[in-house]
Amino acid sequence: MKTGIFGYNFPGEKQKSVHALFDKLQILHAEIFVERRFYNYLNKQFAYAPAIDGLIEPDNLEMDLAISLGGDGTFLKTAAWVGRQNIPILGINIGRLGFLADIDTDNIEITLDEIYRKEYTIEERSVLELESNPPFRGNYNYALNEIAIVKRDTSSMITIHTSLNDEYLTNYLADGLLIATPTGSTAYSMSVNGPIILPQANNIVLSPVAPHSLNVRPLVIPEDYCIRLEVESRSNNFLAALDGRSEIYPSGSKFVIRKAGFTIKLVKRYPQNFYETLRRKLLWGADVR
Repeated sequence: MKTGIFGYNFPGEKQKSVHALFDKLQILHAEIFVERRFYNYLNKQFAYAPAIDGLIEPDNLEMDLAISLGGDGTFLKTAAWVGRQNIPILGINIGRLGFLADIDTDNIEITLDEIYRKEYTIEERSVLELESNPPFRGNYNYALNEIAIVKRDTSSMITIHTSLNDEYLTNYLADGLLIATPTGSTAYSMSVNGPIILPQANNIVLSPVAPHSLNVRPLVIPEDYCIRLEVESRSNNFLAALDGRSEIYPSGSKFVIRKAGFTIKLVKRYPQNFYETLRRKLLWGADVR
């Protein structure tokens, strides 16, 4: 199996887990490829140079499995690398909460054994696409979690004129507006009291950030809706952020947001499911007194 490993900075106490991953892949006779910057980081920071078959470059993404080694932020970066390639991603959590990177380090070896025995499932997650003028920076104008339209370094709110399928919805007067997928419903959107949406639900949620009117609430819409935004700001600019990658836009900018024409594929263990993740990560049903 041709396996690509993506990662970012991690605490020193997690070195054993990183070593365990590479050791297990070598035992399984995997072809191991590592993203260049992560390999250099391992070498310089920890003097660790695992035996690999090559480095991952932007034009070299042919692999059977991508492994994200870190937290959800690292997983989102991995998803941006993989993009339309239909490569399934396994998220190993050496970060904090980990909704996307939900494989604990204690389960690295058993999870890889299961994958090699083909004892796993694939969840397909919807992606959002942003159209703007000028285009969003870089070559990846997609978001797995959310697209955030937010104010910058000022106390003044922004006004977001919003239409759904070319029908006027409202003007959000707020610190910002989040357009989140079901995957992103447990991220930034949840922190502003947006609803949690099952990954299998074909929906998008619009969650205002600190709205001026207390009557404005998050809104769940079908994922095939086209969302049009026009944003005004007293400070003459604002931020558009896709999964944390941000760009400054001038006041008056217009955006079109719709479901992308591809999905991101997540590797999940048997019998792991979203309900178990909610119980474990959010302590649902637990007495924490």
